[in-house]
Amino acid sequence: MVVVLDTLDRPDNRPRHPEKAHRADSRVARKPDWIRVKAPNSPVYRETTAIVREHELVTVCEEAGCPNIGECWSQKHATFMIMGDTCTRACAFCNVRTGQPGPLDPGEPQKVAEATAQLGLKHVVVTSVDRDDLDDGGAEHFARTIAAIRASSSATIEVLTPDFLRKDGAIQTVVDARPDVFNHNLETVPSKYLTVRPGARYFASLRLLQQVKECDPNMFTKSGIMVGLGEERNEVLQLMDDLRSADVDFLTIGQYLQPTRKHHPVEQFVTPEAFRAYETIAYAKGFLMVSATPLTRSSHHAGDDFARLRAARAAKLGH
Repeated sequence: MVVVLDTLDRPDNRPRHPEKAHRADSRVARKPDWIRVKAPNSPVYRETTAIVREHELVTVCEEAGCPNIGECWSQKHATFMIMGDTCTRACAFCNVRTGQPGPLDPGEPQKVAEATAQLGLKHVVVTSVDRDDLDDGGAEHFARTIAAIRASSSATIEVLTPDFLRKDGAIQTVVDARPDVFNHNLETVPSKYLTVRPGARYFASLRLLQQVKECDPNMFTKSGIMVGLGEERNEVLQLMDDLRSADVDFLTIGQYLQPTRKHHPVEQFVTPEAFRAYETIAYAKGFLMVSATPLTRSSHHAGDDFARLRAARAAKLGH
């Protein structure tokens, strides 16, 4: 079964999910045999941890309790989460702390760039909390982080952004900074948004991905969902069609794992065979790249997947 360690070392005693404190507990289902990871304990894992701590950075790997942290950090693959550790949203699936965020750290872009170089990353993924409190949702901070990485490293850059809901011009700001991949996750099917992702809007997220392509038709776009939240198979297939209508290149599908008893329960553990079927269908619908396994996450194997994504586009164009 998945081992998720609380590796966070915070000086305060703030409740992690104050908005969930009074929710009734839901049963945490026993995980099936096909969901197994090793506990993190390698020397390289500890070295990655030291670099992250040295630069005072936040990672989604830790904050979201990612089950792949042992594997990724043992290869020095860390996903940086900028703009703090506190999100203004309260999604029912997410383990990131919620509340009122603090001010942006103007030195953070340079810290991310230095850590990227020190880790020797060839492909870096930068994500963030939702910052509805900022006029641009943090778009300019993304742009400054991309620029700082470009100035000190040859790494390709993938951003996984929030939805920038009602933040005019934010998408253009990030696109103008020229990341190699623009990722925004739909997370789930439309019928589940009110219970799973209540602060977001399905078609606004879909429109964001479409707008990226309108701003730069050559930029790779990517999106991901979780399954096991009670969605129907035909809803997943319709979501694939919606993403292809927005010309999204890369789709990730992974199993939802419940962080705590206060979070949305797992309604179903989707079998590896069902994931393989989703992958086959997604490729048939025209995605250039698909990753669909129980432990697939947006930034898992992101560098290798980006290389395959570029190769798939080149093959399609006959290059």
